[in-house]
Amino acid sequence: MLVVCLCENPGEFMMETYNQRSLSTIHAPRRRDPLKDAALGMVSTLSFPAIVGTADMMLKSAGVHLVGYEKIGSGHCTAIVRGNIADVRLAVEAGVQTAEQFGQLVSSLVIPRPYPNLDIVLPINRLTQIMEDGSYSRLSNQAIGLVETRGFPAMVGACDAMLKSADVHLASYEKIGAGLCTAIIRGTVANVAVAVEAGMYEAERIGELNAVMVIPRPLDELEQTLPVASCWVEERQPVNIPLNIKDKIVDAEAVELPDLAKLPVKVKEELWSDE
Repeated sequence: MLVVCLCENPGEFMMETYNQRSLSTIHAPRRRDPLKDAALGMVSTLSFPAIVGTADMMLKSAGVHLVGYEKIGSGHCTAIVRGNIADVRLAVEAGVQTAEQFGQLVSSLVIPRPYPNLDIVLPINRLTQIMEDGSYSRLSNQAIGLVETRGFPAMVGACDAMLKSADVHLASYEKIGAGLCTAIIRGTVANVAVAVEAGMYEAERIGELNAVMVIPRPLDELEQTLPVASCWVEERQPVNIPLNIKDKIVDAEAVELPDLAKLPVKVKEELWSDE
């Protein structure tokens, strides 16, 4: 319906239209979080390498987003994914099968439409913060190797053996309670496989080996949820551009002029003959 307002003063109509546009701009809705009303899926295990492998399988089996991991102690780790209900069901089913193969499955859950208050209180919607992070790791786009031991000395010995046996880098380590520690290494697939095997033997010799995992091609969302030591993180820095750029003027070398008073003056005499 088109409504035409006839005013005696045209300026009043223009001012009213401008004010309406200003109010509509101020009260414009903010950008909506795409995961706010998405379905929720969770799979819980008793090992950190097992939950990382489970999360990797969940990401690769359906179009879901990995929010992160929730570690509540005693070795319990939960992978949290969000997406539409069909993808979440497929991802959770694949994650359950993977965790059962590892023998580490605890429980799983799918909520088609979680109550909005859950997103505010519980850590189940952190993807926006992860995506806005401007940091970059120098170990990205490399294979991941995880060796989990029961006891810190066994993990340190496994790290030493892995670094000495292959060309890999120690990215970080993770503690999940119950004496379980996980060393995380990065490198090529071949080097990571060799290093993990060496770490397994060393961990068994020193203490107790709990679980191992090798992920040849991790996705970006999986990499963003893994801990990385600060020495490997490169944060974006602003580029300082000088505002006033002046060309340097090269001063010409001054040449000292001779004193004209001291210079000899040659006078040429001309003879005039009268004819």
